[in-house]
Amino acid sequence: MAVLLATTVPVHGARAQAAKIPVRVVVVTTFEIGNDEGDQPGEFQHWVEKLPLPQVLPFPGRYRRLRYNPDLHVLGVVTGEGPTRMAATITALGDDPRFDLTHAYFLLAGIGGIDPNTGSVGSAVWAPHVVSGDVGHAIDPREIPADWPNGFTPIQGTRPDPQPMPPANSYWGDNLFTLRPSLVQWAYAQTKNVHLADTPQLAAMRERYGTFPSAGKPPSVALGDTMAAGIFWVGGRMNSWAEGWVHYWTQGKGRFVTTAEEDAGFMEALGFLADAGKVDLNRVLVLRTASNFDMPPTGETPAQLLAAEADEKGFSGFDPSVEAAYTVGSVVVRKLADHWNLYENRVP
Repeated sequence: MAVLLATTVPVHGARAQAAKIPVRVVVVTTFEIGNDEGDQPGEFQHWVEKLPLPQVLPFPGRYRRLRYNPDLHVLGVVTGEGPTRMAATITALGDDPRFDLTHAYFLLAGIGGIDPNTGSVGSAVWAPHVVSGDVGHAIDPREIPADWPNGFTPIQGTRPDPQPMPPANSYWGDNLFTLRPSLVQWAYAQTKNVHLADTPQLAAMRERYGTFPSAGKPPSVALGDTMAAGIFWVGGRMNSWAEGWVHYWTQGKGRFVTTAEEDAGFMEALGFLADAGKVDLNRVLVLRTASNFDMPPTGETPAQLLAAEADEKGFSGFDPSVEAAYTVGSVVVRKLADHWNLYENRVP
């Protein structure tokens, strides 16, 4: 028995030390409508077909199989929608023994809503901050005190904007995630002049928002913070809350531009993996492209906007937004992967 153990343990040890699949960039998307290829594109399909990501890798028990480009060493993952699916999938990926992710860059490239006070549908926005809209207290709108701007307070507070501001990151939860500023600025600089597709449908949508100057501009690449919440909220009052919530938690340094579901879960999972030494939080980017406005134009109600855009494929800018996520995101992915000798050990 002792001889058997002596001969088998080193063999298993050698297998455990087998060469890992190298990964330079992980492209993270949240959903795909049908197949990975050849039908109506969701967030993932353009990456699979155009980058491309030709190799299929099993991912048992997870939302979808992985895709991989063995020449660029780019890995693609679909997490499933919502913060819990995102966090669970990213954690599973980080713990997967097949991959070495210690030097990998992570790009979350997904669609979302946009504040018409700050941008237009079809645009692509790099996020310096991710703010969570899920950690706090909420009062039913019918019972909000008359002197409150809305019914939301920090979970550590009893008013919407208590001062001094409580810690943004505590055992109560995490309200704020700040991405590496120099990397975000670098990604923006690489892509700010990228031409984004415009369509007659987008132009018609912009005309409806004539009282919002920023909403009337053609799609462009911008910088702006994203607020992540598990509930798809809609309307002018909710938009005002999001603007104030981002302003509060970033202490006036941030600006709310895009809405999202998954981004806080994404950052939370990566934070735990970074603490375990499995990923580098300095190598994380969040790109949201605008598939719809988060509030109706003047004269329409939130319920009317919700009815008009009741599912993903009904979003006014769905096709341009999924295309923009690839068009803009792939510039950065290729730059990192093609110049790995520069970026493997030095974050741009």
